Amino acid sequence: MNSAPDISVVVPLYNEKESLAELAAWIARVCRAEKLSYEVIFVDDGSDDGSWGVVENLVRNADGVEKDRYSGIIRGIKFSRNYGKSAALYAGFEAARGEVVITMDADLQDSPDEIPELRRMILEDGYDLVSGWKKERHDPLGKRLPSKFFNATTRAVSGIKLHDMNCGLKAYRHSVVKSIEVYGEMHRYIPILARQAGFRRIGEKVVEHHPRRFGSSKYGIERMVKGYLDLITVSFLSRFGRHPMYLFGSLGTIMFLGGGITAVWLIVEKLVKQARGLPLRIVADQPMFYIALVTLILGVMLFLTGFLGELINRNAPDRNKYSKDKTI
Repeated sequence: MNSAPDISVVVPLYNEKESLAELAAWIARVCRAEKLSYEVIFVDDGSDDGSWGVVENLVRNADGVEKDRYSGIIRGIKFSRNYGKSAALYAGFEAARGEVVITMDADLQDSPDEIPELRRMILEDGYDLVSGWKKERHDPLGKRLPSKFFNATTRAVSGIKLHDMNCGLKAYRHSVVKSIEVYGEMHRYIPILARQAGFRRIGEKVVEHHPRRFGSSKYGIERMVKGYLDLITVSFLSRFGRHPMYLFGSLGTIMFLGGGITAVWLIVEKLVKQARGLPLRIVADQPMFYIALVTLILGVMLFLTGFLGELINRNAPDRNKYSKDKTI
């Protein structure tokens, strides 16, 4: 199949060998029923349970089948070690050729039956990105409650009204996955990254969520901590990534002026009392004087931080890299 397929299904995986063959067959059934050409890209994030061997078998078996317009191809990418879901998605996005790109987890909790409607919402309803919403989740309470709190916080900070920001089942217009860079643990915030790149038509669809049948969840408390740190990072980058002086310069100026005015006020107060013969304290004996000095120093440091950030941005190779919608 030389032409670009109708859809690319990107499946990041880590130790999910039991579910891969069933998932590939399920995707094939759905796409053939809908008469869609497709490719499935399995990205093995350093599995050590034999998952890559399963992927190799799926690729060989798919290659041996007689092809027609609605046949699919299976491709595999294997990392030498575990880099994380963001890295796996980035590699999958880089390889994807489909008009619409679908991402889903490999554990069979995401249903490939959702693919046709997700694709329709991209092509017919005009969305750039559609995120799944697992309204009824089959996960332990210890995973559901932190997820609800996490999503509420993310909605408040980002302004993007999605109920399930971190749902693995998402659909993207091809241009979206080629315009965003997913790194670290930023897969949780792909809608924010997409909006930052200029793709503002972001929708949501209630999707079916199945109980986990194989393997174990990779979710842990450390991921929640990392998630909030990444939320701070992505919020800062989306607002001040190209102009750090706007934040650091403003804070530095306010602190410098506040500390300077306080120090001057203490000195003037001492001189006035001294001139009137009133009892007074030495300026250097007053705690407020040292607070003012620290505020002055911090203000200068923050201002210089913003200035250095601007210098780094000025010399960055992608400083004039912009997302273009059309050129005529």
